Amino acid sequence: MLLAPQVRMARAGLGISVRELAARSGVADSTILRFETERGGILAANLNRIQTALEEGGVTFLNADAHGGPGVRLKP
Repeated sequence: MLLAPQVRMARAGLGISVRELAARSGVADSTILRFETERGGILAANLNRIQTALEEGGVTFLNADAHGGPGVRLKP
């Protein structure tokens, strides 16, 4: 499951704003901001749209493992 810090890291890596992610994903910027600041939940469908938009932008999401917590990687 995608976590709020991963979305923030992905946006930072791509150099895009909440507003730009909202435009790319079709999810309201207020929904993204609320999720990123952990001030509310998010519908699974909206989270999937955010994840898809970020992956299409060049992000790979990493799950936590024995070497560290969840994170992101930019595609070459």
